[in-house]
Amino acid sequence: MDRDDTRVYKVVVNHEEQYSIWFANRENPLGWRDVGKSGLRSECLEYIKEVWADMRPLSLR
Repeated sequence: MDRDDTRVYKVVVNHEEQYSIWFANRENPLGWRDVGKSGLRSECLEYIKEVWADMRPLSLR
């Protein structure tokens, strides 16, 4: 499925330092900001895997 997906995504993060991906051509959901990484879905998910070491929300750390 991912191989056929050529859309561009971006990595976003919220105030709790939780990461997600969003379509690059769409406005971010309320409360989320860009982290500066965009690309194919698989590339964005790989980036998140590398940088999101502690999956707990910031308020619980």
